[in-house]
Amino acid sequence: MRYFIILLTVSCLNIFNACSNQNDTVSCFPNQIINAQINLNLPKYYTELSNNGWTYISEQQSGTRGLILVKYGNDYKVYDRNAPHLCPDALTTLEVKDNIKIICPKDGAEWMLLNGTPTKISSVPPKTYVSTYNAATGILSIYN
Repeated sequence: MRYFIILLTVSCLNIFNACSNQNDTVSCFPNQIINAQINLNLPKYYTELSNNGWTYISEQQSGTRGLILVKYGNDYKVYDRNAPHLCPDALTTLEVKDNIKIICPKDGAEWMLLNGTPTKISSVPPKTYVSTYNAATGILSIYN
């Protein structure tokens, strides 16, 4: 019985502290393994990413809500679609608006699409992931 009370107390404390801030996201931000291989030679990606474009990635192992892939110059930026400043719910999936900004439908927070700089409401940039591009194969590897 004593262990049950201790476990119940710890569980309650974790629930009440579930959405405290960390350095780059709230503590309730989903911690998922990101390991996606994207063939950028495919017509869909080639067309959408030309001229500093962007696309949503929903491949296997690309997070709980997918990723936003942005091309700028010869580089790529990869953002998680979970809002970094709010605990996940039905309205916290980030969206690209007007091809220039990322928005959170729940509270209207905004970030610049090309570099993730917060511009409205949130002071935390979107969670970003490492990517490497192999020009010989056209494969972009995204991982954490």
